[in-house]
Amino acid sequence: MENQEKTRFTDEELLEFKQLILDKIKTANIDLELLTEAYTLKNENDINDTSPSFKVLEEGSQVLSKEENSQLALRLQKFIRDLENALIRIENKTYGICRVTGKLISKERLRSVPHATLSMEAKLNQQKPIQ
Repeated sequence: MENQEKTRFTDEELLEFKQLILDKIKTANIDLELLTEAYTLKNENDINDTSPSFKVLEEGSQVLSKEENSQLALRLQKFIRDLENALIRIENKTYGICRVTGKLISKERLRSVPHATLSMEAKLNQQKPIQ
């Protein structure tokens, strides 16, 4: 390539990102399953039936914990959906292209945030307060 800027990643680079994303989806699905079990209490290995004296004190933290787990589960579901959308962009060969600037998002950014659709430049501009 002559001194031109790349407009898209090569098929080999896309394959590398695809594997990274598939690994992240697998891990996120395992985490989601554990969280879902925790907040639905399918896995009843707690002390509900063995320690009545502390039960009242623990119920409050258990409810909070269920709410927190539920929120975490929702965030994980969104993360998985965003990763799946990134896989679609890989198939379309549009993965890694900033939706604002049209330039390639840096590989470093995509390795840490593989579902990113904005370059750091666009992300920072988006966060600037309007004066």
